[in-house]
Amino acid sequence: MRKILITGAAGFIGAHLAQRLVQQGDQIIGIDNLNDYYDPQLKIDRLKMIERGNFEFIKLDLADKRGMADLFARHRFDMVVNLAAQAGVRYSLANPYAYVESNVFGFLNILEGCRHQQVKHLVFASSSSVYGANTNMPFSVHQNVDHPMSLYAATKKANELMAHTYASLYGLPTTGLRFFTVYGPWGRPDMALFLFTRAILSGTPLDVFNYGKMQRDFTYIDDIGEGVRRVLDHLPEPNPRWRGDNPDPASSYAPYKLYNIGNNNPVELMYFINVIEDALGKKAVKNMLPMQPGDVPATYADIDDLMQAVGFKPQTPIEVGIRKFIDWYKKYYLS
Repeated sequence: MRKILITGAAGFIGAHLAQRLVQQGDQIIGIDNLNDYYDPQLKIDRLKMIERGNFEFIKLDLADKRGMADLFARHRFDMVVNLAAQAGVRYSLANPYAYVESNVFGFLNILEGCRHQQVKHLVFASSSSVYGANTNMPFSVHQNVDHPMSLYAATKKANELMAHTYASLYGLPTTGLRFFTVYGPWGRPDMALFLFTRAILSGTPLDVFNYGKMQRDFTYIDDIGEGVRRVLDHLPEPNPRWRGDNPDPASSYAPYKLYNIGNNNPVELMYFINVIEDALGKKAVKNMLPMQPGDVPATYADIDDLMQAVGFKPQTPIEVGIRKFIDWYKKYYLS
């Protein structure tokens, strides 16, 4: 039985992944600081849905240097999945220090724990936000991502650089996953699907940025969970064809790899809203607005590397995923 640490275990992706890995027989230690970025009760309720037995939850902040060192020394993890982070593009404009503390300093504590305890594989959450000002579609892990549009994106790019450093210096196998707009039951209240559903049901105007001309590669939560599960079992190896004079950003001479996990099918924002309206049986009142600072007009994932490595491609249609979210939303909030 493998012992696996999941950070951010009370989060949207973390709770789903913990449940999936517990069901396949892994021993999971989950940590989360249960902060109030959004309603902590939702996080607590997510933890309740995870089967006990092979799951243990510990309230701990990633940025707690001593606490994290003690955790690694006490448990001797085989593998680590780092999903804990201060999330949100727009919130990073108002609260930049929270991002550096959690996403940079906290991630350093993860790297140090993995290094000293010789963890076999570190899988960490990056983000499609790292593509920033890049307009070459679809976004490929083989493209350079040196022009982030938000501090959140910059911290995720920093995670990729830090992880490569530890892979290079200490031989720590590390895999970074660039998630593309994850949605589904138990999702974050600051995400578009949650905000739009709540606004439509209450008759409140919903803010539609870039006048509805945004596109997002929406990825259903079960597809994300299955993708992470498969990547966890696929240890990165040094790329023997990697060359310093023509470097591939997605691989390395060290045991380091990057993958996109997206639906490979960008959806226009107005269609996204139409699907929500159809599922709710109610029309939205739209407040059309210009692009927000830090946002990008479109995301679109090239997932060829993921498919080649682990034989997996997200497949949930947006119509199915939104319906499942709304069924959950009504049950959780309205019943």
